[in-house]
Amino acid sequence: MQCFSFIKTMMILFNMLIFLCGVALLAVGIWVSVDGPSFLKIFGPISSTAMQFVNVGYFLIAAGAVLFALGFLGCYGAQTENKCALMMFFFILLLIFIAEVAAAVVALVYTTMAEQLLTSVVVPTIKKEYGSQKDFTQVWNSTMDGLKCCGFNNYTDFEDSPYVKTTQVFPPYCCFDRVNRTFVEPCTHVEAQKHDVEGCFSQLLHDIRTNAVTVGGVAAGIGGLELAAMIVSMYLYCNLK
Repeated sequence: MQCFSFIKTMMILFNMLIFLCGVALLAVGIWVSVDGPSFLKIFGPISSTAMQFVNVGYFLIAAGAVLFALGFLGCYGAQTENKCALMMFFFILLLIFIAEVAAAVVALVYTTMAEQLLTSVVVPTIKKEYGSQKDFTQVWNSTMDGLKCCGFNNYTDFEDSPYVKTTQVFPPYCCFDRVNRTFVEPCTHVEAQKHDVEGCFSQLLHDIRTNAVTVGGVAAGIGGLELAAMIVSMYLYCNLK
């Protein structure tokens, strides 16, 4: 009986934290969606353009809604000893866990396929938008400057783009001298070909693989918490009258 009471209390506290996180994410998501400019000023021009590009407001609302529902079901089910709420909590968490495992498998097995798919979408967009759309251009400039990469695959992604047509040169990030840690300008076709800076997708994969232990540890920790929450909810469900 004492064990049951302790687990019930921990379940309530744990889900109360999830509930509060969900409320916070919902509030921030609604704020970004309703009054985005004032919120984005906090993070400066680079972060604001990136946030506008991925439309982070809707993502925060969706994530907050899921956490809100999970936290409420967990707290309500444990506090009132409601079997229906506990079972719903278990199944929602199980679906999230299965989706995360499936995404990890797809990321590991179909990396090449994902690269081909992204190439078919991203490269034409770069050729069409880079240099003409301010937000899109700034997002790519920030990415290339941070990762020291050039385009999605390499400098050829910028050929026939509005930027190259207007300036007759490639972005300076495509002529990065790794020895002197400087950008060679003007970044002509000859210089870009000589420096052969790798694409951002390859650089991102390299960084992920370099930090695979950290990424794997975080993923394993999240998965462990989800499994523990499912086990606890099922334990309470089975021990309720």
